Amino acid sequence: MEAQQELEWNESQKIGISVDLESVAKQQLRFLAAVDRNRHLYEGPALQRAIYRYNACWLPLLAKYSESRIFEGPLVVPLDCEWVWHCHRLNPVRYKSDCEQLYGRILDNFDVVSTVQGICGRQTEEIWNKMYPDEPYNADLINVSSEDISERTVGLAKYTKYDLVSAAKRQSPFFYQVSRPHMNSDVFIKEAVARYKGFLYLIKRNKEKGIKRFCVPTYDIDLIWHSHQLYPVSYCKDLNEALGKVLEHDDMDSDRTKGKKLDVGFSGTTKQWEETFGTRYWKAGAMYRGNAPSPVTSNPSFSMICEKVLSSKEHSQEIQLQERKVVEVLLELVGVKNLPEGHKGSLFVVFSKSQPDVFFDAKRKLSIFSESGEKQVASFQCEPTGELHFELMSHSSSNLSIRSSKTMGSASFSMQDYLDPISKLSIKKWLELVPKSGTMSLEPILLQVAISFTLPAPAPYMLEMTQSRSFSKNSCFFNFPVRHQHSKSWTHVTDETGTRIISLQLRDLKKGKDTWIPGKEVIGLMKSGETRTLAEFVGNGWSVMDNLWFFHLPNKCRDDGHLFEVTGTKMAAWVSLAAHKIVEDEYMKKVKIFPGRKLEYEPRYCGKQGNEMDFLTAVEFSKEDPYGKAVALLDLGSGFVKAKEKWMVLPGIILGFIASNILKKEGYEGIIAKSKDLKTDSIPEKVNIPHEESQKTDMTHSTITNGVELSSDVTGVDARIAEETKLSSGGCGGGCGSGCGGGYGRMTKSSGCGGCGAGGCGAGCGNIIKSGGCGGCGASGCGAGCGNIIKSGGCGGCGAGGCGGGCGNIIKSGGCGGCGAGGCGAMLDINCGVNNEVQVEKTNHVNEAVAA
Repeated sequence: MEAQQELEWNESQKIGISVDLESVAKQQLRFLAAVDRNRHLYEGPALQRAIYRYNACWLPLLAKYSESRIFEGPLVVPLDCEWVWHCHRLNPVRYKSDCEQLYGRILDNFDVVSTVQGICGRQTEEIWNKMYPDEPYNADLINVSSEDISERTVGLAKYTKYDLVSAAKRQSPFFYQVSRPHMNSDVFIKEAVARYKGFLYLIKRNKEKGIKRFCVPTYDIDLIWHSHQLYPVSYCKDLNEALGKVLEHDDMDSDRTKGKKLDVGFSGTTKQWEETFGTRYWKAGAMYRGNAPSPVTSNPSFSMICEKVLSSKEHSQEIQLQERKVVEVLLELVGVKNLPEGHKGSLFVVFSKSQPDVFFDAKRKLSIFSESGEKQVASFQCEPTGELHFELMSHSSSNLSIRSSKTMGSASFSMQDYLDPISKLSIKKWLELVPKSGTMSLEPILLQVAISFTLPAPAPYMLEMTQSRSFSKNSCFFNFPVRHQHSKSWTHVTDETGTRIISLQLRDLKKGKDTWIPGKEVIGLMKSGETRTLAEFVGNGWSVMDNLWFFHLPNKCRDDGHLFEVTGTKMAAWVSLAAHKIVEDEYMKKVKIFPGRKLEYEPRYCGKQGNEMDFLTAVEFSKEDPYGKAVALLDLGSGFVKAKEKWMVLPGIILGFIASNILKKEGYEGIIAKSKDLKTDSIPEKVNIPHEESQKTDMTHSTITNGVELSSDVTGVDARIAEETKLSSGGCGGGCGSGCGGGYGRMTKSSGCGGCGAGGCGAGCGNIIKSGGCGGCGASGCGAGCGNIIKSGGCGGCGAGGCGGGCGNIIKSGGCGGCGAGGCGAMLDINCGVNNEVQVEKTNHVNEAVAA
């Protein structure tokens, strides 16, 4: 930072803020998390009812309370009213005018607390009930009708004309952008407050110079800006003193296309920031993450009370795993100086880790901004250890090949100096290059690097399962013979370094020395050489880890589409005893297994593209995450298990092993079929791919890159979406007949119909594996649901003159599943169903903007 730039930065920090923005930002994150657990407030009748309650009850109560304290103690705002109030205040100019028009003054939040602060709201509720006897303080917002809301609203005298429905819609995605662990850290928020003051300073300078620029914040700045606006009186006072006006918060533009308002605004803000302060405007962990992943369910489990289940002492000692930390890094090479006199040729830098780790173990190439005139920012993850190593390369031609280039010098940057302990999260400095022998220069060559980190966070556990010998096709997983079929096949599980941590084997269940009973068990071979029983098949599922977990096999239709369910029950008792408490149900843990990659494992968020049929996602449901949180990814095609937390590692391995064996029968690979055997009719679609490992982010006039074969204008990639899959089918798939054939066609070797309609509606998925019947077809009726899934000779979800709702058969069924009478088909052998890489982008990644 030059002297003038340092002076400008110091001036920006003198802007007065009368609110403790650090504590308010942390409270805002807790509040947004609480709203996200109640997503009915984002849209629909629940939001409309909340808006009515806000106008009819909360604002009048707040006006009365602010005029004269009607009771001692703080006013506690109901969650639904607070959400609407939150969205209203984030348009500070409109909120000010609305309050003044309706109540003659700005309604502030002095002595008002959020429900998430845990302060007793009994006094508030008593006053509320006296003022509004027909409107409960804690209202049922789930079962709400739009007609009832309209009738209530008609006679209301004071009602804001600001479109709060649209405001809530615009603000609902914000939580996903700021819901990352590092956002709540003291160091990150402290730096964000300083950057917010710098942001206001740029707007002030523009106003003084008569420059009209649409300034766009990064998400760390935006979080603090929102926090400031939540105190409307202080915000108006502070901004009038700093800028001479109340700064409007324009969140109505979300088009990030190149050349559009946000793109141009962010590019201009970036350039002005870097020229004014000499530091980078982008910041690791503060950039746009892309759209939120698709939910796995729209019906949260509000009644479920779950807590984390830790492995018992016995099982925690069975596998030893190294705990690792990971950081996200943004890197830009800003400039170079003291080049040898008369130097000619193109320059670039190759960077790597001096101690390669499991996240970053290759060399990358990056241009130097001052030499190329093109801003390129590398984004990657690595362990917060060792050094980043830089090599300055020179090439005389336009083909910047590393192999044919000349090394001019090298330098290293120690990550541990800044991350252990953490001093600051953004650095720009000159590195002195050590010349390569034969390279002469009067002065040492200097390379200027700009680096930004996130705080170190626990890294996911990556494990690989490999088989020593393939399983026999003749072994049936569900038809347990009495005779001994001992298999010699072992599945070895290794960690990221290739070290074996455990081996698994599927065996017939043994009872006595020479006696065998129908059943299966999973045996674990420990590193010590000892073998232990890790799971047993018990009727309708698997008992895992001495009854700590129970792996439920399919036995009913699932509205949310999950395949299996895993619950921890006996473990609850162990945790309770360890804590000297007997509270069993409160410690139950529920995990559902969904086909494909879900939530943050979605293909557009995962850099590695693959066949969705190979993946299973383990999703935990709890009070904190009623809509589900992805905790593990099982790649049955390549044998990888990725667990986010340690408690899920051993269960994840065992469940992946069992699921693979359940689904890998009769030449069946992956979740649905061998990907190499499928022929797909696919539709190309443009998507962006921002991700923790492979980020395609659209950064204005700059490029996030892995340094290999750079491109300066990449805004998306082609994604192949398979909408309908057909193979060896003798029937119809999806949308044939004289009615409606919705859903998916059949996928493998089906001689019947999948998703076809003859005079009716055939919705659902159709058949999937070797089905001789119909799946999701309708003949003068409605055949909804999923068809057969594995080796079914009957019908699944078909309707003949009636409605055949539900799922078809799933495993080896010779009869009908869910046909003519709603419900599910059969599951097990019965004849009739009864009911690290880094990618390239351009920067306009922020959701909010301000015109100044």
